Amino acid sequence: MPILHHHPLSAGSRYVRLVLAEYGEAVELVERHPLEREAEFLALNPAGTVPVLIDETDGPIAGPAVIAEYLFETRGHRLGEATLMPAVPKERAEVRRLVSWFLDKFDQEVTTYLINEKVFKRNAPRGNGGPPDAAAIRAARANIRYHIRYIGYLTARRNCLAGRAMTCADLAAAAHLSSIDYLGEVPWEEDMMAKQWYARVKSRPSFRQLLADQIRGNPPATHYADLDF
Repeated sequence: MPILHHHPLSAGSRYVRLVLAEYGEAVELVERHPLEREAEFLALNPAGTVPVLIDETDGPIAGPAVIAEYLFETRGHRLGEATLMPAVPKERAEVRRLVSWFLDKFDQEVTTYLINEKVFKRNAPRGNGGPPDAAAIRAARANIRYHIRYIGYLTARRNCLAGRAMTCADLAAAAHLSSIDYLGEVPWEEDMMAKQWYARVKSRPSFRQLLADQIRGNPPATHYADLDF
């Protein structure tokens, strides 16, 4: 069985967990704190970041986008080559653009600020934390509104983010929003189309594992696991 080194509120880790679940792949989870630099883990990934997948045959694979692409190539045939990624190159390029949008841009402008300041710092090992940065939290709360409106814009025209069918673009976006929604920090009133799209993705069987997550010292928002929020 593959092993996934992750943190429950790491959006990149959540993205990989969703891809694994969509492909019906069982995995053993090993929790790592993003601010803890253990020599054992650094040997697997010198960057010290999660997620890292340890495959039975190919060894450690690091980074959410890299792991997802690896899973497409090694597990995608089980459900059909077009599952989660379209068959047409132009459409695949659009999926990859949006995956990068959320794993990079959304992460840098929203997720990193909120999760680092409200969760990781609080639970940091060996004094690596510190008080939350109020300015960073304010910036994230302002930035997320633009992203919610962009999701609403896309889904109003395409049904899903990259087209008619759900792809990895939807999983990447939903992974990030789920991390923020755990904290109750998603302004769903900003765009009803975005909220309806997220409710559809949230209702998928692959999402159940995320909705069951509980972070010690950080209980989820009351609506977090509610499919009819």
